[in-house]
Amino acid sequence: MLRGESWIVREGTAPVQVREGGVVLVRGLRPFVVADRPGTVPQVVIDGEEVRWTTDGGPAGARPNLVLGPRTYGFGAGGSDLFVTAEYPLRGDVSERLLKALPEVAVIPADPEFAPLLDLLAVEIGREEPGQQVILDRLLDLLLVRALRSWFARPGVEAPPGYRALADPRIGRALRLMHERPAHPWTVASLGAEAGMSRAVFARRFAELVGQPPLVYLREWRMTVAADLLREPGTTVAAVARRVGYADGFAFSNAFKRVRGVPPSDLVRSAR
Repeated sequence: MLRGESWIVREGTAPVQVREGGVVLVRGLRPFVVADRPGTVPQVVIDGEEVRWTTDGGPAGARPNLVLGPRTYGFGAGGSDLFVTAEYPLRGDVSERLLKALPEVAVIPADPEFAPLLDLLAVEIGREEPGQQVILDRLLDLLLVRALRSWFARPGVEAPPGYRALADPRIGRALRLMHERPAHPWTVASLGAEAGMSRAVFARRFAELVGQPPLVYLREWRMTVAADLLREPGTTVAAVARRVGYADGFAFSNAFKRVRGVPPSDLVRSAR
């Protein structure tokens, strides 16, 4: 919410108020309404590139110029409220680990750390210059990451598995190595060595911060990565098995079915 304030209304959830400088994360594909009050009837519908009036024809039947700039819609350039929206199509099991940890509507109040990003966004949103979309994409990427950090730092909010442990200099290093190199033949001892800790101390500290033993987390991460790989066109179970650290497709298939409840071949067929 770059200027003014508004309400976010979504069927099935309680309306939430967003004040100037606040950021809202809306999860899922169901539509939502941005309004001055929870009961206001929508006057304009924006669906991707399509913008249309509702049947009432706008305020008092008027139809002012709706397009105010390259990416800006509204009843007039002098409007008191400015709300910016962006959509991220996150698909796959890796993204789902994050999305499952978010409520359908999460409101992050204004934070001084957001201010520089919001100021830049307000300046750039109405321009049309070379490289414009690249600038907007990067600003929104930064804003999304900062908003997620702020949300998961709130007391009582349950973060994705391993999220908070990434801030630990030693356990975080081991987690990043597992994420970046799932096919490596990691052991508790080798991960502990990378973290600069003994095997026993590393295993205990990892379980305390992550909530799972190291190799249990690694197995689940490998299966999460594998689920996304299995949906890629032209892939095979044997090829995916090698990419997540299994010597043959048979051992991988057994492990995948134990963790996911379905054989990997089912995902390959569904992708086709």
